[in-house]
Amino acid sequence: MSNAIYYVEYKLKKSASVQDFLQASENLLNGHISKQQGYVSWRQVHDEKNDIWADFCTFETMEDLKTFEANSANPGKLALNFYSFINLNSCKQHYFIIERSYE
Repeated sequence: MSNAIYYVEYKLKKSASVQDFLQASENLLNGHISKQQGYVSWRQVHDEKNDIWADFCTFETMEDLKTFEANSANPGKLALNFYSFINLNSCKQHYFIIERSYE
């Protein structure tokens, strides 16, 4: 079965508290993202050298991912809090499908 991945990379605002940002991320995941149709997993990574953050959100199908994106057009309180830490001008997003994995 293939999975759809929503990938976003970004930088935090210079004034952002990393601890508060991580709490906002967890709140958004537990309060909204994980409850979406077809949600599989979410992973957040940080490249300390370049100070870039990235989120990988996996859904069962591309249709589930597109539904998630459409639902995100009207961000709720949890998403707005999460976005308040991010330099929105630094955001880059991509969608892709994993057809198979090798182990």
